[in-house]
Amino acid sequence: MAPMSNEGPQSAQASEISLNQLMLPEHANAFGNVHGGVIMKMVDEAGAIAAMRHARKPCVTIAIDSMTFKQPIHVGQLMVCQARVSYVGRSSIEVQVLVHAENLLTREVTHTNSAYVVYVALSADGKSSSAPELVLETEEDARLFAEGQERQRRRTGRT
Repeated sequence: MAPMSNEGPQSAQASEISLNQLMLPEHANAFGNVHGGVIMKMVDEAGAIAAMRHARKPCVTIAIDSMTFKQPIHVGQLMVCQARVSYVGRSSIEVQVLVHAENLLTREVTHTNSAYVVYVALSADGKSSSAPELVLETEEDARLFAEGQERQRRRTGRT
């Protein structure tokens, strides 16, 4: 992969990441289901990494859209959080995080939940700072950006 510059537009692909962790008993409740808070923490970590890769600056979480747990993740499964930048405003960066659980023995993969997490890029003095423009390379990129723009309008109360 070619080195990225610190300035200028960035593609969603350039900052896309996959964060994986084997779920162990300390991650779960008495029924063997992974705690929602553990999942949310990993979603936020994956999103933050993608946002910082995009911005090339520190980023902090400012919003997490609702998260519905469609399927449980169990002890012994690999939790996979796939994160990609979906929308960029002036300083805000929205990241789509898809969560999957993989049974390592059968290789069966289950989509457990998704979230959109919003971060703000920070300058060296800790104030909000402009984020690089998002390059829309595919139809999927353009669709996610348009949907993200609409979510941002709703978040900020703008019509």
